[in-house]
Amino acid sequence: MERRTFGSVPREVPVIGQGTWYIDDAHRPTAVAALRRGLNLGMTHIDTAEMYGDAEIVVGEAITGRRDEVFLVSKVLPSNASRNGTVAACERSLARLRTDRLDCYLLHWPGSYPLAETFSAFERLCEQGKILSWGVSNFDVPDLDAAWKAGGEGRIACNQVLYNLGERAIEHAVLPWCGEHGVAVVAYSPFGHGDFPDPSTPGGRVLEEIAANHGATARQVALRFLVRRPSLFAIPKASSAEHAADNAAASVLRLTDAELTRIDAAFPLGAQPARLPML
Repeated sequence: MERRTFGSVPREVPVIGQGTWYIDDAHRPTAVAALRRGLNLGMTHIDTAEMYGDAEIVVGEAITGRRDEVFLVSKVLPSNASRNGTVAACERSLARLRTDRLDCYLLHWPGSYPLAETFSAFERLCEQGKILSWGVSNFDVPDLDAAWKAGGEGRIACNQVLYNLGERAIEHAVLPWCGEHGVAVVAYSPFGHGDFPDPSTPGGRVLEEIAANHGATARQVALRFLVRRPSLFAIPKASSAEHAADNAAASVLRLTDAELTRIDAAFPLGAQPARLPML
């Protein structure tokens, strides 16, 4: 599994990780088996959140006995992100995850509490060893500027954002900002939300043709395109052990410049939106 430096974190992290949004909708043993298969294949970056229902409980079961292998990430809801609320939320997440620490803790999206207050709580948690780094999610450039000022230079490890072939808005400004400031960019919903390109569409045919050239799948091609830059990571969710294996195989796929150009043309960037899209 290919690994890269994760922003300011002094640790290399798998370029393809495992997302867990809606994983609690699946049959529990199947969900746990999918996560464990992913771990076996090197996808040791597991992302979850307090907002994701019972996902933290599922993850806690999956990583039992293997915690030291995992780069574990969770998120605090903006409504809980006061100084004391952030600490309490983190402790609840740790209990559900059956662990004493998170490798990275994120503010799920900008909220009403001052960033300085949330980040102060993050630093307190770092001092206590309950989190090892922290970052943000769904932050546009103005939010990132404010976070950089409030948190201090080099403190933001990552920005987790919506990024897939049908939604490339981060490429306008967020991705360049993060590259300039040494912040990792983590793509959530990298296959879209139930709208992955169908093989009957022009874009879908391009993915299928490129996949056939490599003995790969269209989803593997899409994942590889999304992590084509050094600062990019992706966290697809897998509904089964077989799906986890398919995701992991994207790590070893190498696309040519010509293939990247074809994909870029098949899924145009589009105009920059007034607000950064999120789910």
